[in-house]
Amino acid sequence: MSFKKQDIYNALETITAPGEGKSLVENKNVTNVVIFGNEVNVDVTITNPTLQAKKKIETEIAKAIKTNVSEEIDVKINVKVEKPAPKENPNQIRGKEIPNIKNIIAIASGKGGVGKSTITANTAISLAKMGFNVGVLDADIYGPSQHIMFDVEKSRPLSVNVDGRSKMKPVENYGVKLLSLGFFTNPDQAVIWRGPMASKALKQLIFDADWGDIDFLLIDLPPGTGDVHLSIVQSLPINGAVVVSTPQNIALADAKKGVAMFQQESINVPVLGIIENMAYFTPEELPNNKYYIFGQDGAKNLAEDIKTQFLGEVPLVQSIRESGDVGHPVALQEGTVLEEAFNNITKEMVSQLLKRNKNLPPTEVVRITTMSGCSAVKK
Repeated sequence: MSFKKQDIYNALETITAPGEGKSLVENKNVTNVVIFGNEVNVDVTITNPTLQAKKKIETEIAKAIKTNVSEEIDVKINVKVEKPAPKENPNQIRGKEIPNIKNIIAIASGKGGVGKSTITANTAISLAKMGFNVGVLDADIYGPSQHIMFDVEKSRPLSVNVDGRSKMKPVENYGVKLLSLGFFTNPDQAVIWRGPMASKALKQLIFDADWGDIDFLLIDLPPGTGDVHLSIVQSLPINGAVVVSTPQNIALADAKKGVAMFQQESINVPVLGIIENMAYFTPEELPNNKYYIFGQDGAKNLAEDIKTQFLGEVPLVQSIRESGDVGHPVALQEGTVLEEAFNNITKEMVSQLLKRNKNLPPTEVVRITTMSGCSAVKK
C-alpha cells in the first residue's frame, strides 16, 4: 500500500469546517499530518470545546481518509481545542463575503404581523421580473413562511458537490432561489431553540449553500431585535436594510427601534428606507375611496422624522393575503395595481442601494446600472 501526505490532505479537503463553509485544510484546522508506514497521525485544532464536537470531527476524518485513500490505514487523530482569536476591533461587527453574491439586503420589522415576509416575497418577484438573479434566505427561524409563499412547501434542497464538498442547492420557483428552515422542520411542531442553536442553523443555511450567481439576496429576518439579527450582521456584509411597518403608532414605535438597531455604531448597516404596509383599504365596490384603518402616513412621517427614505406604501387588499396563502405572490399578476405598487417600491429600494453603494470601498464593486433599465452589470 503506497500513499503520500498529499493524498491525506486531499481527503481532508472533503470535510467542511463547522459553520465556516470551507474545508478543514482551507480553514487551517489541520495543523500537521505525519505518516509512519500504514499509520497516519492527524493533528486538528477546533474551537468547539464539547466532547460531541471532538468525536464528530474524529469520525469524519477517519471516514474521509479510509474512503478516499485506503481502508487499511490506521488513523490516529489528535484534536486540540483553542479559543477563537479575538477580532481586531471587538466593537465593530463585520461580515464575511459570500462569493458571487453581489448585494445583500435585510428585510426587517420591529414587530410581528406587519407583513414583512409578504413584502420580501413580492419584492423578490419584482426584482426577478426586472431581470436580476435573486435569492431569498428565510431567516425567520421560529416562523418560516417563504417556502409556503413560493409554493415549494413540499420541496427539499438537493445536495450538490462543489469543489469536493457537499452543499445545499436552493429550491427555485418564479425565478427566485430560496432556502428556509421550513424545508427542514415539521410544520406541526414548534421550533424550540436557544439563541446559539438558531444562529448555528442560520449559518449553515448561509455558508453551506450553493447560491450561484446572485445579484440580490433578500434576507427575511424575524420580527424584533435579537440573536438572529446579530448573527446575520456578524456573518454577512449587509449592503442595506429595509424596515416594514404598518401605520399605527404601536407598530411605528417598534419600527423605530428596528431602524435604531441597524444604525448602532457597532452594527452600522445603512437603512435604505421604510415601507408602509396595509396603508389603506379600498372596497371593490368603491374604487375611488380610501379608508385609513390603521392611521394615515404613519410610516411616511416616521421616515421623515428619522431622516431615512420612504420607499412606498402597499394597500390592505384581500388578494395579497390570498395569493400568499396559495403560494402565488401577487406581484406575479401582470398589469394590476398591486404589481405596480411592488414594482415602484422595488425600484425605489434599488435606487437607494445605488446611492449607498457609491460609498463602498473599491473591493465591493457596484453591480447595478441606473434604474431606467433595471439591469445588473455582470463583471
